[in-house]
Amino acid sequence: MPADAMSAGAEVALLVFAKAPIPGKVKTRLMPALDAEQARDVHVMLLECTLEVARQAFPAARVQLWAGLAPRHPLLEALAARHGIALHAQPSGDLGQRMHTALSAQRGPALLIGSDCPVLTQALLARCARALDDHDLVMLPAEDGGYALIGGHRLPAELFTDMAWGGSEVAAQTLARARELGLRVACPGTVWDLDTPRDLERWRMLNAAT
Repeated sequence: MPADAMSAGAEVALLVFAKAPIPGKVKTRLMPALDAEQARDVHVMLLECTLEVARQAFPAARVQLWAGLAPRHPLLEALAARHGIALHAQPSGDLGQRMHTALSAQRGPALLIGSDCPVLTQALLARCARALDDHDLVMLPAEDGGYALIGGHRLPAELFTDMAWGGSEVAAQTLARARELGLRVACPGTVWDLDTPRDLERWRMLNAAT
């Protein structure tokens, strides 16, 4: 692991939120262009890529996989064991409540990501971790109006309540709340999630180019 990545992640936890790979329950917006099994396979590929990048940027002790739907799914257990990371069940509640509970369980600063962003890199994660040296909140807004990463120091519940999760204004709403609360905010970049057939084609073209 490069020294700069290790130093950036040494004191910051990285939480990866992901659903168990159950056909018909994941990547449903790729259907009917893909069938349920194919959509599940895309979900698994994205999760594997996400965990690889996470482990490149952070020591294993600082990476946690928070699983939804079926937390003890054999594939999730195998991935956690392969990477030497902790596997947790996502808490109850809506997405905001689950994220806030998981972040609040950390002893120090933490970042939280999903497994849908194919353009997260080791360098970008390291930049987000370093941003917490002099900011209260760090976010990576997504092109669809959501965000792919959020993190900070004991973030207030107001950032996670009464949000239109899945809508195109989540990032803007969160940033507006942060300004109202007087938080120092860093947004080191803008990224995109893989949700639709068009996004999948974009990912395939990106992989072909590299």
